[in-house]
This record gives sequence, C-alpha cells and structure tokens, in this order.
Amino acid sequence: MDKKNALRAGALAAGTTLMMLLMSSPALALTRDDGDDPGPGLSVIDTLGLYVVAPLALFGAIFGLVWVLDKSKDRQPKPAKAKA
Repeated sequence: MDKKNALRAGALAAGTTLMMLLMSSPALALTRDDGDDPGPGLSVIDTLGLYVVAPLALFGAIFGLVWVLDKSKDRQPKPAKAKA
C-alpha cells in the first residue's frame, strides 16, 4: 500500500469515528423512556462474577471438553526429510 492510499484509509477511519461520536450523543441516555423500569444495580462481586469468572469458567469448560474428547493420535512433530 503506498503512502497516498494509507493516508486516504486513515482519513476515512478518522472521519467515520468522528461521525459516530457526534451522532451518538450521550445526552440521549439521560432521558428516560416510557415504561423504563431499571432493576437494582449489581454489586462488585456480582459484576466480577458475571463479567470475569463466568467467561473464564465457560472457556475452561469448552477447553476441557475439547481436550478430553480429542481423539487424534499423532501429537509428535514429524521429522524433517533430508534434502539431497
């Protein structure tokens, strides 16, 4: 990619990001909608459990299942053939 294309791509990315920031006004989050009834907030323990522990446990469970149920026999790297 030459310099001109890189500059064009950077300008496009910066312009897109700026437009997204301008269009998503945080002031809209302050007005409540009809029927909006938020529940109680999460404690620190609940937040850590939901967003840290649960994904790690899910990753561990998937890793464990793949590891246990893997049936492949060939685990050693094959020796390199000598070149003539």
